[in-house]
Formats: sequence, structure tokens, C-alpha cells
Amino acid sequence: MIIWCAVQTHARAEDKAAFHLRRQGYAVFLPKHLKRRKHARRIDWVPAPLFPRYLFVAIEPGVTSWWSISSTVGVSQLVRFGNQLAAVPQKIIDQLEARQDDKGLVKTHVGCGFKAGDKVKIIRGPLGDLEGLFHCPNDEERVTVLLNLMGREVKVRVPLETVYACA
Repeated sequence: MIIWCAVQTHARAEDKAAFHLRRQGYAVFLPKHLKRRKHARRIDWVPAPLFPRYLFVAIEPGVTSWWSISSTVGVSQLVRFGNQLAAVPQKIIDQLEARQDDKGLVKTHVGCGFKAGDKVKIIRGPLGDLEGLFHCPNDEERVTVLLNLMGREVKVRVPLETVYACA
């Protein structure tokens, strides 16, 4: 029976550890997602490990020699409880794999659930209790809403959690 074990890597060495573990013949799962990065007044989205400093390795207890994993380049240690490996349930691995897109990136959010033109109400913040029309999502945390302020239609960006559907 194969079990998945968590492996702790050195800082920012997940890809290096995964490469060397695969080279040794281990099955490795390193889930990644798109992470927002700000640099030099630019915002871009880059692939990054979903669990920084961790990856998963498939091991068959009693058959696979897993002691060599700890001395692999990029690996800090196997996650263990004493001498017992910390097994990750297969169901969790399956769910993470099911959320991957065609590029192998795990989708970390399912979207905002609104369509353009939906009536919404802002419930908190300086624009609280104002109603408007949903315009579009900006990123995973903010959305654009069209509000009628002083006789003009104005686009405002607000946090997604402050917007609710109107009846």
C-alpha cells in the first residue's frame, strides 16, 4: 500500500528537492498556485508552491527505502512523529490534484459568483449601504462595482467580502 508523506524542504528549494527526488525514482507531488507578486511598482502573477517549504512523496512502507529522502539535495527533513512517518490521506492528494488546471496549477478560489449587471449592495466600509451593479472581478480579493453617485455612474473597487447580492 502506497502512502503519501510530507517532506520539509529548505527555504525556496521545493523545485530543487522535487527534481532530485524524482531523479532517485520517487513519485513527487508539488502543488503550485498563482501567487500575486508586487515588485518595482508592478504586479504580476507567478507560480509558487501552495505549501511553502513542503512537498509530498509517495512511499510504500516496508518496500521503499525512505531514509535516503532526508539526505536529498533541497530536503530538510521528512515530517515524522518520532520514527513514524506523518502520512497524508490519499483523499487530500486526490482533492488537490482534482483542483489543478491544465497547466498543473491548483485553483485556490472559485471566483466571486456574480455576473456583470447583477444588483449588489456594499455592506461595510465608507460606501456601506450603497447599491449598484456588479461590473467585473479585479483579482481574487477585489471587485469593481458601478455606483450611481451624485447623478453619475462611478466605477469603484471594493473588497469582495463586502459585496452581497440584492433581492
